Amino acid sequence: MVIVGGPHSLFIPDLPKSRGGRWRLRGLRLVHTHLEAEPLTQDDLMDLVFLRLDCVAAVYVDRNGGATYFETAYILPGNGEGQNRGWAILPPIPCHDPDLDFMALVKSLEDEFERNRLAIPANSPGEDRAILVSVTGADRHAASQSMDELVELAATGGIVAADTIIQRQREINRKYLIGKGKLSEVVLRALQCGVDLLIFDQELNPSQVRSITDKTELRVVDRTQLILDIFAQRAQSREGKIQVEMAQLKYLLPRLGVKDDALSRLTGGIGARGPGETTLEINRRRTKDRIANLEKQLKELKKRRGQTRAKRARKDIPIISIVGYTNAGKSTLLNALTHSSVFVENKLFATLDPTSRRLRFPRDFEVIITDTVGFIRDLPKDLMDSFSATLEELHEADLLLHVVDISNPQFEEQMEAVVRILEGLDLNRKPVIVVFNKRDLVTPEFVEQKIRRHGGVAVSALSARTLEPLISAMQDNVEDLLERIMGGIAQTPSENEEIPERELSPAL
Repeated sequence: MVIVGGPHSLFIPDLPKSRGGRWRLRGLRLVHTHLEAEPLTQDDLMDLVFLRLDCVAAVYVDRNGGATYFETAYILPGNGEGQNRGWAILPPIPCHDPDLDFMALVKSLEDEFERNRLAIPANSPGEDRAILVSVTGADRHAASQSMDELVELAATGGIVAADTIIQRQREINRKYLIGKGKLSEVVLRALQCGVDLLIFDQELNPSQVRSITDKTELRVVDRTQLILDIFAQRAQSREGKIQVEMAQLKYLLPRLGVKDDALSRLTGGIGARGPGETTLEINRRRTKDRIANLEKQLKELKKRRGQTRAKRARKDIPIISIVGYTNAGKSTLLNALTHSSVFVENKLFATLDPTSRRLRFPRDFEVIITDTVGFIRDLPKDLMDSFSATLEELHEADLLLHVVDISNPQFEEQMEAVVRILEGLDLNRKPVIVVFNKRDLVTPEFVEQKIRRHGGVAVSALSARTLEPLISAMQDNVEDLLERIMGGIAQTPSENEEIPERELSPAL
């Protein structure tokens, strides 16, 4: 391809699609002239990275228009010490006697790229690898904590984090979110790591997704879409699947930007009539119809839930709901209290569907204890709206157990995130017992210090022997309610009386 440009720039048209995979070089070389015999410019090197060229070369020209030397740059496969730029520039080579076996050089580069890609561990052959990106104005510590959570989210979604890149900047780039120089670093690392997926810690608007995709030719996913994908993988019940699908469609609707020029409206005639709806309009209409259908199904399920709650209210059985940050141990605590076998896993959002069990206390009264979906900071609004029917269970609760993973270094930030969500749901006036779980993973002195600061009780949900303080606190909080309901006073055991574990009935 011959391109004619000016003395300072040239326009490169759309190039053919990449061959083999996005982690390979494109198979093209850009050889152009520098009329002033100037070295390779920053624009040349950016073209090398963003277009994933085999090389970019500048031919020096003398006053008579004759070629003298040429300078060549190529992308480095590794990111070791001293390779902060990510490319290498060869010394000028005489044009009349080029001592360079370029085909052998490119083959060795691609072999190294492939070795780097295979060196990244994967749990399964088809598992995705991704570069995780965060653009924030927060301090370094907060940015690092947020990235740690994104890595955990990626692992939960079955994605291996090949590398993480954090950019702290005062003003966000409206077009790419990330600075163009940092974006070139991201593309370079994606090529070196052999990945074709970028995951951003921030929510991207449709324009930013399109701009980044066009610039990098990489798949782009933001934090919201990753969480929705995890929910889609984890949902088991019919209600859960409906709620997740509706949240996904609401997220997708403004991002339906796929155009089909062959079916676009034709201009001409009175009123500029065309052949009908475009593919884009059809997709949007079908999406809206599907959302309306799912909302109708959710209303039916919401009505059934209301009937179930009404039956519970007629039986005057108190309700205790377990809330907390995802992966804090809520389902494990439910299993320990009720001798149940609800699915648990050391991953974020391991369980999505609410589970209710009956629990009999040693003081001879029963409650309904419910496990709910875990919370996370910046929970997508569409997801909150879709799960409103499920979260309504919390409004019927007489007592909330706020489960906190005290072994997590970020547990206080997680507590604040849960409190903000509860306030948003207008649940902050309900009585709450803070339950510090996983106390066996930290020192007793640390546990005592946090209890003095925040109140609550400390347990290890894996050990039933540690649950006695929690059971006593739950009984004390529920007894007042029972006195008002039943008009009587429950008999209280003496202080020295032990609470036997056998009196905790299994799930009915």
